[in-house]
Amino acid sequence: MTTALTFLNAADEAEAQPAGVNYDESKVPAYTLPDPLAPGGGPRVQSADEWRERGRPATLDLFKRFMFGVIPEGQVITRADLISDHEVFDGKGRRREYTLTLTGPTGRSIAVDILVYTPVDPKRADRSWPAFLGLNFKGNHAVDPDPRIKLCSSWLRPDGDNVVNNRATEKGRGSERSRWPIQTILGRGYAVVTACYHDIDPDYDDGFENGAHALFAEGRGRPRDPSAWGSIAAWAWGLSRIRDHLQTVPEIDPSRVAVMGHSRLGKTALWAGALDERFALVISNESGCGGAALSRRRFGETLERINTAAPHWFCSAFHTFNGKEDALPFDQHQLIALAAPRPVLVCSASEDLWADPKGEFLSALNADPVYRLLGFVGMEAREMPGIGEPILSRVGYHIRAGKHDTTDVDWAVFLDFADRHLTATIRPD
Repeated sequence: MTTALTFLNAADEAEAQPAGVNYDESKVPAYTLPDPLAPGGGPRVQSADEWRERGRPATLDLFKRFMFGVIPEGQVITRADLISDHEVFDGKGRRREYTLTLTGPTGRSIAVDILVYTPVDPKRADRSWPAFLGLNFKGNHAVDPDPRIKLCSSWLRPDGDNVVNNRATEKGRGSERSRWPIQTILGRGYAVVTACYHDIDPDYDDGFENGAHALFAEGRGRPRDPSAWGSIAAWAWGLSRIRDHLQTVPEIDPSRVAVMGHSRLGKTALWAGALDERFALVISNESGCGGAALSRRRFGETLERINTAAPHWFCSAFHTFNGKEDALPFDQHQLIALAAPRPVLVCSASEDLWADPKGEFLSALNADPVYRLLGFVGMEAREMPGIGEPILSRVGYHIRAGKHDTTDVDWAVFLDFADRHLTATIRPD
């Protein structure tokens, strides 16, 4: 019975804000950020080689042990089945659906339905395209109203008539299309790849019995290490398994795949980009606490709030820092730095104080020393920009007017950032 489970009812954590949250900049406590070039307070990294050999692995290990959790080892068998293939948008695009079956060491399996849109170039049928890969909240059928798209069969969060008894209905078709302007993205010369995050791991506190966790020896009745992986790590792991599959799609250039996400899936994109260096570019949209926002600011959502509302997102070791942010051996600027020297774009919204836009900017800014050590200018700006004034440097930042969401305005910046950093020659002829 899902009624006994702990989960946020809203699709985005920004919609569930308790009283007593600090939105007053004057009440942000004094804090000192850890030096990103001295992970864990150890000797400072002095060279690019030392960062790769010692600094990056040490930083990654801290986030694994104390925040996201360690992904278990063990062979996973993958099978991909093509379930549909259609020409769409008056011949300007092609849409394929795949079911990716992942079978773990326990013998249990999960099925992840993948939606792949690619542009069509009538002059070059063999052309491969850069791609945006991101998870969606409500099922692939919610991304596009086309009735031929397979209806999501996974557990879903409540969403009015679109979801009944935690299962998708026909009324939910296209309900999330405002967040996925597919035709615009294809027109700019990019493929779009998405899957429902619930297919990988259902987003409720079930004792890690279902989803990706069930592929390994986990679940109730089994002791879990404090550093055992949470759901965000599972979703990030799933993104990498989808990235594996993209190697087999000839219309997609696997060397030019950008991983992106909004809200909790923005946190996921940042962790996926940190773990998997095959992702060429990383985009975090309004990821807030546990994502791009600095924890030590205690502005908007805090560690205690996020770990109480969603105890399954992070490893249990992370919960020991509730109300003790200064004791963290890292902060979120170091999560962004783990992507270096690859481009990272952090985006905020002016009314989304829950996600702490200033804290997101400061996190991007303070990742800059790692990029410079590696020979790149990370963040070009020193001050937070105004609304609608994107910074498109290698570590980019943008804040738009409005609330917690992914909009056409956001996608315009995503696309401009990718144009600048993913490749210079991607537009259709």
